[in-house]
Amino acid sequence: MIETVLSKLEQRLGGRLYAKQRLGIETDHEAQIFGQGLTFFHIENWYSIHSVIRTLFKLTGLYWRGRANAARVQVRQNDIRSKKLPPAFDGFTLLHMSDFHADMNDGAMGRLEQILPELRYDLCVLTGDYRGATFGNFDDALARMRPVLAGIRRPIYGVLGNHDTIRMVPDLEAMGIRMLLNECESIKRGGATIYLSGIDDAHYFRVDNIEKAASTIPHEAFSILLSHTPEIYRQAAHAGYDLLLSGHTHGGQICLPGSIPLTLDSILPRRFGAGAWEYHNMAGYTSTGVGSSIVTVRINCLPEITLHRLWRAEEGAHQ
Repeated sequence: MIETVLSKLEQRLGGRLYAKQRLGIETDHEAQIFGQGLTFFHIENWYSIHSVIRTLFKLTGLYWRGRANAARVQVRQNDIRSKKLPPAFDGFTLLHMSDFHADMNDGAMGRLEQILPELRYDLCVLTGDYRGATFGNFDDALARMRPVLAGIRRPIYGVLGNHDTIRMVPDLEAMGIRMLLNECESIKRGGATIYLSGIDDAHYFRVDNIEKAASTIPHEAFSILLSHTPEIYRQAAHAGYDLLLSGHTHGGQICLPGSIPLTLDSILPRRFGAGAWEYHNMAGYTSTGVGSSIVTVRINCLPEITLHRLWRAEEGAHQ
């Protein structure tokens, strides 16, 4: 099995070193979860406590409301203006989705199947976490993703998240997603070009390489970076990216009134935890995600997909 995956990834990536590195880190990760070496005590992997959390929500009377909220996927709109955007891309629209956790969020997946055919966009980007667990079988997640992907117009670009294994890449690409593993693609329109990069997971596996992803981008070109986590905002901004699209935080998923998150499971300022933000000359957006993690419950934080519209800013205007 491993040799078959390595062979496919070797052809895809032009060598097996990166695939061996990622698979090796994943193997170490699973060993920690199952008690070999230092145990990886993260609540996402502590499955015995998930039923305790569900019970607590039921006792507070919030469980069923939270379950209903978890399927109420909203369509958000976000405008991004930049003087560097070529005129040919004025009004160019990206559909951004993140954190499906598809095999544990059937209600949200069903909602996507309803709303996706009605949307209008030029390109779709996915910022990781297709699987519910952080290890083990991923066939159920891929099976639940298939009908969702059938409703998305091409092209589709994606990155892996901290719940995903690199072993999923051949299947995801067979379903029509161009996975960006520290890679960059040029997007052309009306004789002009912008650049779309994607990095591998920077949150847990830490196999991101922004330098490699940005290496072919001309200095003055408009560029977008896909990252599962927004935690690399400093590196992205100083690498010259104009827009960073990410997810991972779920916006907190369980929030106090006013959408104040109890935790973001990330090392970053709270203002970067959900929605639009800016850092130096870079615009950013952190999706609250489609699915839910640990328990399929959302409080004061609805799931979302986002339509990002790119606009060329006037000269002299604030970018």
